[in-house]
Order: sequence, then C-alpha cells, then structure tokens
Amino acid sequence: MAKIELKKPIIEEIQSSIKDAKSVVVVDYRGLTVEQDTRLRKTLRENNITYKVYKNTMINFAIQGTEFEGLAPYLEGPTAIAISTEDATAPARAICKFAKEAPKLEVKAGIVEGTAYDAAGITQIASVPSKEELLAKLLGSMKSPISNLARVLNQIAEQQQGA
Repeated sequence: MAKIELKKPIIEEIQSSIKDAKSVVVVDYRGLTVEQDTRLRKTLRENNITYKVYKNTMINFAIQGTEFEGLAPYLEGPTAIAISTEDATAPARAICKFAKEAPKLEVKAGIVEGTAYDAAGITQIASVPSKEELLAKLLGSMKSPISNLARVLNQIAEQQQGA
C-alpha cells in the first residue's frame, strides 16, 4: 500500500471535522504533563470541542482551499488542533483558561468565524463571554427597569390602602 493511501483517510478526517466548524484553534502542547493533557482533553470534551494531534503536513493538506487556510504559517513544531462546530469562542476560552494553570500550553493561532487571529487575538477572543452569558446579561438589564417599576407601583398601592 502506498504512503499516500495511508494518509488520505487522515486528511479526510480533518476535512470532515473542519467542514462545519465555527472556529479552529491550533496550539503547541510541548511540555504538558500527561495529567495536564488528560485534564485539557476532558475540559474540551465537556465543552463539545474536538481536540486532536495531527502532523502539520496532514493539517496543511486538509485546510488547502478552505477558510482555514490562514493557519498554514503557524503549522510548525508539535501542533494540536481544537475545533468547535457550536460555539465560535469556546475553543479560545477553554484553551486560554487552561493555559493559565498550565503555562507550557501555547496558543499559536486560530480562525474564528472565517477571520484569522494570531495568539494575541485568540487571547482577546477568549475574554468574550459566551452567547448564553451575553443573552443572560441582556435579559437581566431589560428585566431590571420593569422590576423596579413593579416595586414602585406596589409601594404606591400599599400606601393608598394604608391611608
């Protein structure tokens, strides 16, 4: 069996993973202990993020002609790839949060909703709250004036009954 026939399924696996991805983040995992790597994988799995280590040449072949082609310059050294098809900022948030407790984990770059970011950009994206958090804050701020109005009207009604 030729080498190319062995590599083709791996390239197809990467392509199918990134096909519907909202974001992809590449990291250098050198220096992580087995325990840290296990915790990272568990954290990412809990957030519905696919995390896998591939050879750079395989990733390079898989991203050619896709919106993730901007990752090619960052594919040097050991590379792991985190892919999310649900929440665009989830990989950046999870990886950057984990990198605080495991400084050896280095974010290389990422693509979020079609835009390429370097490590600094991904770190900034990590500070953006999730969609659910933003909606909760919005609803809380919309509910606050209505709640205050209801309390004031209730107090007026109680005063009028007492008088």
